[in-house]
Amino acid sequence: MDQQLKHPSISSPEETKRSSRGKVILTTFIILLLLAGIVWWTRQQSAPQQAGAGRNGAPMSIVPETVGKGDIGINLNALGTVTSLATVTIKSQISGYLQNIDFKEGDEVKKGDLIAEIDPRPYQATLAQAKGQLARDEAQLKGAQVDLTRYQNLAAQNAVPHQQLDTQIALVGQYQGTVEADRASVQSAEVNLQYCHIVSPINGRVGLRQVDLGNYVTAGDATGLVVITQLEPISVLFTLPEDNLQAVAKRLREGAVLPTAAYDRSGTNKLASGLLQTFDSQIDQTTGTIKLRAQFDNQPRTLYPNQFVNIRLLLDTHKDVTTMSTAGIQRGVPGTFVYLVNADSTVSVRPVKLGVTDGDRVEVISGLSPGDRIVIDGADKLREGAKVVVRNPADAANPAAAAKGASSAAAKEGAADSKAGGGKRKRSEDGQKQ
Repeated sequence: MDQQLKHPSISSPEETKRSSRGKVILTTFIILLLLAGIVWWTRQQSAPQQAGAGRNGAPMSIVPETVGKGDIGINLNALGTVTSLATVTIKSQISGYLQNIDFKEGDEVKKGDLIAEIDPRPYQATLAQAKGQLARDEAQLKGAQVDLTRYQNLAAQNAVPHQQLDTQIALVGQYQGTVEADRASVQSAEVNLQYCHIVSPINGRVGLRQVDLGNYVTAGDATGLVVITQLEPISVLFTLPEDNLQAVAKRLREGAVLPTAAYDRSGTNKLASGLLQTFDSQIDQTTGTIKLRAQFDNQPRTLYPNQFVNIRLLLDTHKDVTTMSTAGIQRGVPGTFVYLVNADSTVSVRPVKLGVTDGDRVEVISGLSPGDRIVIDGADKLREGAKVVVRNPADAANPAAAAKGASSAAAKEGAADSKAGGGKRKRSEDGQKQ
């Protein structure tokens, strides 16, 4: 039988599958080798960094601070609105033409200073008429009193009937009432004439003019002539949570004077210093807050009505306590702690218990003593026992100088290690020669 010979270039399907499977296995093996090499290289690169963070690594550059003693204030912060103690809208109490304006917008006026004048001629005429009527009625009263005296004498002699005497007595009483009404009319006319000269009822600053010269003004005008606002002294209304009310009330009952400071919108620039005056008689049930009033002299004129300010109320002061900078506070697994700088230029973790915070200072209840040095800058990569090199606070603003200092320290330590290693190698070589 003839046997069919296979061509060398023609392979069976099974051989093709085995060849493809071998290529896949080889490719997978190469990829795994590459991944293993990348992982090994990454670990080799990170090993020096991890070694540097340990006790035997290069020292870290830090800025220390010495813990001291001082006073820490208990402050309550709030939002407030400047409010004038007196704001008066100057209005006319009579009707007439505005004849004269005796102020300039923005002037400072005193109580009793002339503000404006209304045409007084109609009221002068009314006053003269009232005085004339008073004089006429007074003359009638005098005539009736003379007749009464005459009738009394004649009645004593039974020369006139008693009815005529009684009539004269009633007439005198009538004239007396008329004279009193005339005197009241004269006083009313005098008051209206005084109202023609409008004066300031308070000390304050004049605002913008609401009515121009020559206008006819009446007592019913809603806008008035001008608004005068008292600026010295001035007050600030602010609110505190009801939880703080008992502490504030207790301090006021003890007779304490609570200083209050007003800051601008950013809370950084101090505008004025004043004192707490009082608090409201009821709590706002919709917000759960209590309203308080503080008074400020405001001589520099840094506060104006309706101005938004931040209020800082000094409730109490802890005197002569251990204090530190808030920049040194760290939080982690040990809780609240600091890095304490040891005498051998290493750091150790020291748990602390903190009290009241006042600005960038905080009270230390336990864990530190005055004179201890703590890290306030450069603590992000520190750990227990890490070596440190101290730099000046001025270097914190110059990273290049700080890095140069740390590099110099690391180079010195590396040189020392190299020198020690060279000495060991030299001794081992000498031993082999022998």
